[in-house]
Amino acid sequence: MSDLSLLDVAEDDLFGPDNLPYGVFTTADAPDRRRIGVRYGTAVLDVGASAAAMNSPHTELLSQPSLDLLMAAGHPTWRAVRADLRLWLTSPAHREILGSRGLLHPLDEVTPHLPYTVADYVDFYASEHHASNVGRMFRPDSEPLTPNWKHLPIGYHGRAGTVVVSGTPVIRPQGQRKAPDAASPGFGPSRRLDIEAEVGFVVGTPSELGEAVPQSAFREHVFGVCLVNDWSARDIQAWEYVPLGPFLGKSFATSVSPWITPLEALEGARVAPPERTHPLLPYLDDSAAEPAGLDLRIEVRLNGHVIAEPPFSTMYWTAAQQLAHLTVNGASLRTGDLFASGTVSGPEPGQRGCLLELTWSGRDPIMVGDEQRTFLEDGDEVTISAWAPAANGSRIGLGEVSGRVSPATG
Repeated sequence: MSDLSLLDVAEDDLFGPDNLPYGVFTTADAPDRRRIGVRYGTAVLDVGASAAAMNSPHTELLSQPSLDLLMAAGHPTWRAVRADLRLWLTSPAHREILGSRGLLHPLDEVTPHLPYTVADYVDFYASEHHASNVGRMFRPDSEPLTPNWKHLPIGYHGRAGTVVVSGTPVIRPQGQRKAPDAASPGFGPSRRLDIEAEVGFVVGTPSELGEAVPQSAFREHVFGVCLVNDWSARDIQAWEYVPLGPFLGKSFATSVSPWITPLEALEGARVAPPERTHPLLPYLDDSAAEPAGLDLRIEVRLNGHVIAEPPFSTMYWTAAQQLAHLTVNGASLRTGDLFASGTVSGPEPGQRGCLLELTWSGRDPIMVGDEQRTFLEDGDEVTISAWAPAANGSRIGLGEVSGRVSPATG
């Protein structure tokens, strides 16, 4: 039986009734039975069993082993289910049912899983600060930004099959590497393994092939938001990326949070994006649109030590613009598509969202505890967390994403 005290959530809890992120979990007594859950304080609510207990019309959708059917059900259903969950968790009569029937599980006693089937994965390059820093490092005699950067959100298609849930070990990738002074490449484990602190957007409602999705339809298609760590092997990437862009240096692992925060929970975090410095084509023009930036405060920890605090509010391209751009050619959306922001970096040195920037490509080591560090070593653990302001003045937490580096195999 769950303890009724699990329903007693402090007003300032990051996972209170204004949040209610979705995930999928198992318990020790039923390790093969995956269930949809909602995180509430330090507990996880069994959503399917709760829906059955409350005679919800959405019981079948909520009794699945993944979020796929719920995500595909569309925006009106998402709103209705969220309203029901808030009622069940806050109304005294409903709370009594939840607590007495053992429908809540302590967070530290459940195992989270990848909550949905990842269809496609697209990664963008939306931070002007990150793109400018990279340009200064690798093109010191040229303009930091490429000529197209202020005209469209640059992105690349990643590998959906290697998107993994937080806590999954990240095996150090192997591949071709070529030092600048070497005559030919060698092969071996990456020596410049890096992180990228990002924010991901999960598509629920699909679209038809040949149909462009405008910025105004963003809420109708995007189910929720999660944190992302797009692990990067900088030495492999540097040798392979010309002329077609990232490939093996990125495709070995992308970690995501097990908790998907509903888009509706982040309404209070909406802010205007940075001022546009170049005229935009009509499908990307957001000058008359509602604010589409998000005020997310991110924290990156390496082995428990805070190394960066990137502000998502500084991102030049918004998620609505990214969605409009990735479909403007008629590419269709599928339920479970994941598109990520790219590295989140701010204007200050301590706001840079990857080790490449933090150490200026390894030239300037940073202090992690009492040691100097550049790129990741075997055994390192990286954790990314974030919070956002809520409409009522409280805070909303995003589920953290973490991963520990394991040695290369073979």
